[in-house]
Amino acid sequence: MLNSSLRQLGRVLLAAGVLTSVALPAHADWDKIRQSGMLKVAVYEQFAPFSDRNQGIDVELAAALSAKLGLKLSLLPFPAGENLGDDLRNMVWKGHYLGYGPADVLLHVPVEPQLMNENGKVSIFAPYHVETVRLVRSARTMPEFDGMDALVGKHIGVEKVSIAAMVLLGEGNGRFRDKVRIFDSAAEALSALKAGELDAVLANRSEIDSAFRDDPAFPLNEVAFQRLPRAGWAVGMAVRKDDTEMARSLQQAINQLRASGELQAIFARHGVHQQMP
Repeated sequence: MLNSSLRQLGRVLLAAGVLTSVALPAHADWDKIRQSGMLKVAVYEQFAPFSDRNQGIDVELAAALSAKLGLKLSLLPFPAGENLGDDLRNMVWKGHYLGYGPADVLLHVPVEPQLMNENGKVSIFAPYHVETVRLVRSARTMPEFDGMDALVGKHIGVEKVSIAAMVLLGEGNGRFRDKVRIFDSAAEALSALKAGELDAVLANRSEIDSAFRDDPAFPLNEVAFQRLPRAGWAVGMAVRKDDTEMARSLQQAINQLRASGELQAIFARHGVHQQMP
């Protein structure tokens, strides 16, 4: 996960609740990009199944977008900053003081009004997936799930500094805390569930899909948390505020990938059910 950036996202989501799309920006420096023949795309490091070790959904999407635009891909994996504003500054409109970035476009940015309002130098647009938090359980130790009370006394895994951890640890004045196990990553928590060390894991659906690929031994359930939008949150891409032509070209490219089924196929190759915005 994205550690501090996703913690910040959790705060934004819990405060705002609802996610929407946004209009495109104004002027663009598109000619320079076309003359270079290269599209620089920033993706998060250690963020499976979307981007990890130059593989994942966002990595394949970056390649597909570049191809649609008739450009070669220059991939810029980077570690998440302290918050999403840092990531937008470092990888979209300014560049990091250590010398990497900015890219032409950053993928996997929450399409969220509060985030947009707080970052006026970028445009966030083209949502291509809706992420949700889900519970995956062992059918052996939890054959049924009929609501939050079913979690009482069960060992539940979550990733540290994640939206799932925030909502679960805070639910019901902390009534589940004694049985919650914190892992460094969602992947580790899901591995522990597979090994029979846990009864359930609360995580992003994409992470669960990728790990279990619809295994009937590990059913998926929706869990309603009062502080978390049940509809989830859309993720899209970000460019500099004045890069209108590039934004329009990227929007057109993502529309074509969606219409052709290629976008869904990219998700499917990683076992993830793409959720349409």
